[in-house]
Amino acid sequence: MQKNGKKRRASIKETKFKEFQEKIGFAFHDENLLRQAFTHSSYVNEHRRKPYEDNERLEFLGDAVLELTISKFLYKKYPMMSEGELTKLRASIVCEPSLVEFAHDMSFGELVLLGKGEEMTGGRERPALLADVFEAFIGALYLDLGLEAVVSFLERVVFPKINEGAFSHMMDYKSQLQELIQRDGSGIVEYKILQETGPAHNREFQSRVSLNGQELGTGTGRSKKEAEQRAAQKALQALRENKQHDS
Repeated sequence: MQKNGKKRRASIKETKFKEFQEKIGFAFHDENLLRQAFTHSSYVNEHRRKPYEDNERLEFLGDAVLELTISKFLYKKYPMMSEGELTKLRASIVCEPSLVEFAHDMSFGELVLLGKGEEMTGGRERPALLADVFEAFIGALYLDLGLEAVVSFLERVVFPKINEGAFSHMMDYKSQLQELIQRDGSGIVEYKILQETGPAHNREFQSRVSLNGQELGTGTGRSKKEAEQRAAQKALQALRENKQHDS
């Protein structure tokens, strides 16, 4: 009876791995690699007689692949951003909380193979474990289907969040704008708070950024600093669009 139960659980897992591949649009040549990406060391320790490998080596590889692919995306997307700012932004994308969010978006927790003890103590939802699994999956995808497959996967799961501004709190738009203006030798950038609205505990500020007296953009925020950052962001967008139009 116990053997039948184990077989049933194994077949359910195999079905989930098949469904997962359909969901992400990739069919692994070596499904053992995919399984390994989701295999926690606690599972291996409880199945010593079977040739299971945990995901720690794949996690090591996936970490490097993520850094490379995200670095390339940021390098191309933000041509005016300094090396220091790119490094900070990348760090906010590949940090544990972000990786956990990506793993949750793809329901990775449902696929993890855990030992009984780890399962009983809530390992399936443990942030560090989920972040490791995400990196291990990237490593497995790279080994099995190559860098293009990794980029294609990130285009669905990670890059849209960057484009939507999910990590913009790490970006210093004022510095970028100043750098751009200085490079072009265009003149002096000035910020002005246009108005403050709302009660003291819930203030909203509106800021305007100008170049030689000509408005470049306006922005609102919960603080003067945030409003100025938003205004600088709008100004950068406008200046870049003008440059593309002129070229």
